[in-house]
Amino acid sequence: MSQAIKITKVAHSNVDSLDFDNIPFGKIFTDHMYEAHYEDGKWGSFAIKPLENLSVHPGNLAWHYGQSIFEGMKATKGKDGAPLLFRPEEHIYRLNASAARMCMPEFPEAAFLDAIHTIVKMEEAWIPPSEGSALYIRPLMFATDEAIGVRPSEKYTLLIMCLPVGPYYPKPVSLLADTKYIRAAMGGVGEAKTAGNYAASLYPAKLAKEEGYDQIMWLDAKEHKYVQEVGTMNIFFVIDGKVVTPITEGTILKGITRKTIIQLLEEKGYDVEQRRINIDEIVEAYKAGTLSEVFGTGTAAVIANVNKLKYKDTVMDFDQDKATVSAYAKSTINGLRNQTVEDTHNWVVEAGTYTA
Repeated sequence: MSQAIKITKVAHSNVDSLDFDNIPFGKIFTDHMYEAHYEDGKWGSFAIKPLENLSVHPGNLAWHYGQSIFEGMKATKGKDGAPLLFRPEEHIYRLNASAARMCMPEFPEAAFLDAIHTIVKMEEAWIPPSEGSALYIRPLMFATDEAIGVRPSEKYTLLIMCLPVGPYYPKPVSLLADTKYIRAAMGGVGEAKTAGNYAASLYPAKLAKEEGYDQIMWLDAKEHKYVQEVGTMNIFFVIDGKVVTPITEGTILKGITRKTIIQLLEEKGYDVEQRRINIDEIVEAYKAGTLSEVFGTGTAAVIANVNKLKYKDTVMDFDQDKATVSAYAKSTINGLRNQTVEDTHNWVVEAGTYTA
């Protein structure tokens, strides 16, 4: 454990109260949380302490003007029961990219990795052992100035919380391609993992669910014809044997699972294209019988198969028995995370082993 982190442990852990066979996503927290504060131009006061409520001034700038960003990570157990992290450095790179876009201070990479390794090692008893389950890790940075005024805050807090979770999507999902609402426009904050993006998605997602669909598939803001992403994941299509996914042009999240899956599929010999995808191309491929599968990728979702996609009056249904690409992707990334697949890239690291 790092001497830079002040650690205060709970007297008694609540882990014995957890039913590992029945874990709702996002509702159960572990014993501890990490906390750090930014003031006078630097980060400090690094601490791990019992999970507790926050005392926040009603004039908090994050509440009023939206300076809030976050990450999502997972820890799993290896063959010998050791706690494992998957590409943790990628998450601090993306957190700091989000911070730059939202006019927030970058968090030191070494301090972030030290924090993740330390808290996950402390909470390893909370990691569910079954495949598809994990310890979800939520870093969160937000403004803490106590003032009303449209400007960047001068003070910030970074928290890291841990939550044991089951599968985010235990079964295939249905998607509605939206032709009215948008997620992000060029020049906006679509590439940042900022809270406001998710708040803006809630109403369209509610309408989609009222129509019988699980999630929105967003189209571009200008022409409403180019596929962007889904509310909780990046999206992939398998067309005539090729794997196609929207290019990241500043309007969609640069998913770490997306990046990983592209590399794994290319190494397997699949032809992967990152480009603009016209929704009409998707419809035409479906009607021609060349669109064999659709799936999403994300830290929470991992790999989520799509069984139905609606665009205007066209409803496309997908045979899950033909979903061979996504099956390979899912089995491989899960195998890497539990050490049943050889990690030739050194993506998987044991929690608690970080040294600056």
